[in-house]
Amino acid sequence: MTVLSNRVMNVKPSSTLAVNAKAKALKAAGADVVSFGAGEPDFSTPENIIEAACYALHHGATRYEATPGTIQARQAVADYFKKRFNRDITPKNVIISTGAKLALFLSFLTLVNPGDEVLLPSPYWVSYPEHIKLAGGVVKVIETDPNNNFKVTPEQLEAAITPKSRVFLLCSPSNPAGISYTPDEIKALAAVIAKHPQLFVISDEIYERLTYADYPFLSFACASPELSERVVTINGVSKAYAMTGWRIGYAVASEQIIAGMTKLQSQMTSNITASNFAALIEALHGPQDSVTNMVKEFAKRAAHIYERIMEIPNIKCPRPTGAFYAFPDVSAYFGKKDHQGRQINSAHELAESLLDNVQVAVVPGEDFGAPNHIRLSFATSMELIDKGLDRISSYMASLK
Repeated sequence: MTVLSNRVMNVKPSSTLAVNAKAKALKAAGADVVSFGAGEPDFSTPENIIEAACYALHHGATRYEATPGTIQARQAVADYFKKRFNRDITPKNVIISTGAKLALFLSFLTLVNPGDEVLLPSPYWVSYPEHIKLAGGVVKVIETDPNNNFKVTPEQLEAAITPKSRVFLLCSPSNPAGISYTPDEIKALAAVIAKHPQLFVISDEIYERLTYADYPFLSFACASPELSERVVTINGVSKAYAMTGWRIGYAVASEQIIAGMTKLQSQMTSNITASNFAALIEALHGPQDSVTNMVKEFAKRAAHIYERIMEIPNIKCPRPTGAFYAFPDVSAYFGKKDHQGRQINSAHELAESLLDNVQVAVVPGEDFGAPNHIRLSFATSMELIDKGLDRISSYMASLK
């Protein structure tokens, strides 16, 4: 008898979490591991946010709240969207979930019927295909060109759309590619979507504060006013405010879509931890200097890690313009052998060899839909970036 359901058996475990777990286990055993695997800032949550949550706990925030979130917290999100994007929404357009990941999954469950296509540009975050499959959807990958910085073009999007297409999913700034779309590029994609009234957009904008390009960020729902009712915007405080462990995310969409997501959430988690509403409000309404300082530091790291990577012979890498990832192409080293005589035939094997031989943790690109690449997170210190890249450079030079 099979214990686990087919649904569970068909879901892949998160490769990014697996790399983190292995690196932490080696560190715990005493190994000097440099990890480029983390998908979270290496900064601390600002003290004013922690104090707001503690105050809420000491003053009764210990009971059930409304499933989509308190009216005050949802209004804080609405205020943020007005200030940041000049977009007018109400609390009825907001649901607050236990992390942006849950908000994303609820979006798929709300919009996708069995057999519906979800158009997914590659490379993509590892959880996207699994969410789509769990919702009964069909993953339709749009292969992007590394020479175009992995950006899907309007022509590629148009060619991928069929009568079965239901959702177009876009992540900008991108995890794992570390690139961000220009406003004109977003508008061009929106113009394609506008021609297909059956098509919705899920826009994952969790990294929207972490941009280092010389152009502004444009939220997809703001690209075309007539499209706003067909866009679900996913966001949260995890990345910008160094709050990954708090699990506070949200979605912004039409009242009808939010009502559907609320119905599902009421049967799953109900509201997020009650005291976390105060933390969310303080994050969005409070001082923003911590975000400004973090973005400045990430911008320095982005430039530095790109320079270090490009010094390695035969490596190609898009310049990071958002999030905190570099995504180099390492395929020139496939077919070579490490000093143990092990032949490297894939990004996965290269990542394993790096960890085993020089104690550097990276995430292989296979589960991102980019088998020639590895992902390096620069959510770590400059010192460790240099230490890790020194090891990678020496390792690559040693391959025969």
